[in-house]
This record gives sequence, structure tokens and C-alpha cells, in this order.
Amino acid sequence: MSLSSFRVHRIYLAATMNYGLGSNDPEELAYYNKIRKEMDDMGKEPFKRGVPLLNWDNPEEIDK
Repeated sequence: MSLSSFRVHRIYLAATMNYGLGSNDPEELAYYNKIRKEMDDMGKEPFKRGVPLLNWDNPEEIDK
């Protein structure tokens, strides 16, 4: 049986807000764990900030 959109949304909110699920349904637990794993993986990736610097010595790159 697939999860209804209401249940998927409820599980997604619980996972993203770091709440417990409160359910023993294996399908709901699998979806919750999948979202938590994706969030943990996103946290491990480096986040690049700032503006890339241009090479002012080469005016052809500036016009691109």
C-alpha cells in the first residue's frame, strides 16, 4: 500500500523539523529514514559562499 499525500507530508514535516515519527508502520519508517539520511548527506557537503573572483588582467573573461 502506498502512502497518501497527507501521510507523506506529515512524515516530511516530522523529518525536516527533527521530530520523532510516532509510528511503527514500516512504510512510514522507511520514508522517514530516507528523508533523514538525505538531510544528513546534504549537511556533509561543503557550501560555497561568495562571489567568484574575475581575472582583471584578462578583459576577455570580464565580457563573458
